Amino acid sequence: MIRVAVIIPAAGSSTRFGGEVKKPFVVLDGKPVWHRALDLFARRPDVAKVYLVLSADALAEFRTRYGVMLGFTYEYVELVAGGAERFESVANALALVPEGIDLIAVHDAVRCLTPATVIDAVFATAAAHGGAVAAVPVADTLKRVEAESTRVVETVPRGDLWQAQTPQVFRRDWLLDAYARRAEFAGPITDDAQLMEAAGYPVVVVPGSPANFKITTPADFALAEALLRPVPPADPKPRHPFDDAE
Repeated sequence: MIRVAVIIPAAGSSTRFGGEVKKPFVVLDGKPVWHRALDLFARRPDVAKVYLVLSADALAEFRTRYGVMLGFTYEYVELVAGGAERFESVANALALVPEGIDLIAVHDAVRCLTPATVIDAVFATAAAHGGAVAAVPVADTLKRVEAESTRVVETVPRGDLWQAQTPQVFRRDWLLDAYARRAEFAGPITDDAQLMEAAGYPVVVVPGSPANFKITTPADFALAEALLRPVPPADPKPRHPFDDAE
């Protein structure tokens, strides 16, 4: 069986979310968002290790609040101090992944509604091709806009464009090599798939899901709450138009 290590970065500043509590620690239908993200991988037989990456200043409080639960329920979860940037946070976790791991998955802590079928497909595709990323085809018309005036300068064809999600899963040796060569690549690197592309490794897209959205704003959080809300059972007896008539 393929052995997978999962890195869950949760060290971001959450500036777009607002409020005093960072996004991964907000309680969503009774559980912190980070807890729901971890649960996606908790009982998978192919997952050997999970690294939850937190900002260095949050580690002590996290251990106080959740350490006992992690120790009893998720014995294979290791907490990692993150860096100033997401790249540094993932690199800190990568340094801890032992030999014998075949694939490394990176999954956003704030994508906590990822369907199991998406995870299955990305893992299987990465095992076959070396690198895979969940993504959805772009459905809306895209406009390139001038920053200062907000004037539309171009309509961008969307026919071959996909919106990347996570998990993003790669061979361990490929990902380690790409991170070791990060300084060679100019410009911003916004996700691990882009880094792998820059390093010359193939990445295959796997159809994701609209439910696999990133909780970035309060509106996203409200949508996640709505999706988790139980659907009331349907009335088994069809109502007749005159049922309420006196």
